[in-house]
Amino acid sequence: MVGTAALATLAIAGLASLFMAWSIGAGSSGSTPFAPAVGANAISILRAGLLVGILGLLGAVLQGANVTNAIGRDLVLGAPLTAAAATIALLTAAVLVALGVFAGYPIATAFTVTGAVVGVGLASGGAPAWGKYTQIAALWIGTPFVGGGVAYVTAVGLLREVVRVTLAVPLLGGLVGLLLANIRFVGLGPGGSQASIAEFALARLGGGLGTLVAATLAVALLVTALVAWDVRRDEAAGQRHFLLALGSLVAFSAGGSQVGLALGPLVPLLGSFDVPLGLLLLGGGLGLLVGSWTGAPRMIKALSQDYSSLGPRRSIAALIPSFAIAQAAVFFGIPVSFNEIIVSAIVGSGAAAAGGSVSGAKMGYTVLAWIASLVVALATGYGVMVLVASVA
Repeated sequence: MVGTAALATLAIAGLASLFMAWSIGAGSSGSTPFAPAVGANAISILRAGLLVGILGLLGAVLQGANVTNAIGRDLVLGAPLTAAAATIALLTAAVLVALGVFAGYPIATAFTVTGAVVGVGLASGGAPAWGKYTQIAALWIGTPFVGGGVAYVTAVGLLREVVRVTLAVPLLGGLVGLLLANIRFVGLGPGGSQASIAEFALARLGGGLGTLVAATLAVALLVTALVAWDVRRDEAAGQRHFLLALGSLVAFSAGGSQVGLALGPLVPLLGSFDVPLGLLLLGGGLGLLVGSWTGAPRMIKALSQDYSSLGPRRSIAALIPSFAIAQAAVFFGIPVSFNEIIVSAIVGSGAAAAGGSVSGAKMGYTVLAWIASLVVALATGYGVMVLVASVA
């Protein structure tokens, strides 16, 4: 039977998790997905905040398990997080993220949560998980180069019309369709487990690799045809619709990734309190939604206007690599900063135009904030955990 003290500790940890979910919704997951679309005047700031909250909730429920489990179990070896350690880690990270929201600087949530969890875990006697750290470092370091580089090349192609826009945009839609067919959702696999559309088709139809390829191509061709019809009917409106669809996909992906940052530290506690992971994901998704609705507009403005003024074509170029990187992180269970993903893509696509303006000072302060958030979160989590252990 679970004691009163244990329940009280869990309640405090749960409140800290909800605060973290609110901070993430108001910051990275709530502000970044639609920032390029807002910058291109395809959607208003308030409507973007409303929509991203709903999509983030869906992403949290349907895709949030991988990153949540990785944060809770894979960052430190040999010492599962206690309720006290989870509370300290969540509060440390949430306060740093919230400070960034109110100051107008996009603190990298993945940096703060990862640093805080590693700090409290090491202070609790755990061993470093060097293999996982290598994966995380590779993604964090590679994101600006891959995301920014792909965004730049795509934007150059669209702006110079290397291929006519009425053909180029549908082809990009087909590329997105290839990704859509192979990302996993809860409920498509056996017993409600995760599976992709292509894997679902394989389970129903059989046929091996041929079925997977055929299902993938079918989704890609369908998306290509829909985008082509829309763009040829009205080129400007079609580009705006495609841009909003990309923003929606990135918002969904943000929910699937970022909810793990808020809930991951609670995972080691679930067995003791018999709380199903699905219910935890729903609660975290609701926290993201509230954060998006109440705090995201400020950060959407910061990202859409302060970093670069993007048109629809450059915004499309920014969101395509953002969606791909986000889904790769979800698939491998790697915590990733959506601020880093989107800001890198915005800078890359913004640099593609001769008249594109990118604030170098703003970028410099942002990178420093990212690095500082990781270092400060790790040191604070470690120090507070050692202090608490010494007086307990």
